[in-house]
Amino acid sequence: MLTVKANAGALTNFEVLDFLNSRGASKDITRVIAPIAKSEYKVYDYLVETAAFTQTRESINRFSEKCRDFKVAKAEILNIINLRPSSIVELMPIIEKPDDREINSDGILELVQDLLPPLPTSESHKETDQEEKESGEQS
Repeated sequence: MLTVKANAGALTNFEVLDFLNSRGASKDITRVIAPIAKSEYKVYDYLVETAAFTQTRESINRFSEKCRDFKVAKAEILNIINLRPSSIVELMPIIEKPDDREINSDGILELVQDLLPPLPTSESHKETDQEEKESGEQS
């Protein structure tokens, strides 16, 4: 693999999951034949249980653009996307020095609710697993 630009920036969990999917990672039981390291599968197995599983590139881009109005740092936006806080108690540890800055936490939580998809449920995993089986049978 050729490294184009080392340490170009932090990635969202969605981008890591997307990369692992492009390399062949899946929940398929025959995944031992894919060119993925065991450590990458552990990361994949973790990420499909997080908000990254239900996110899309479009929803992340829209959320990032709207967050600029709230004057939060890029690292804070990245953490909000990855963790998808649903309450002020979950949001405040993500924001650095919230007492020193005027942060509209309710507005950010509203954006999270409106633009970022909900956390995955066991039902969404079952549907995805069923789709993978069906697409494998059609090939």
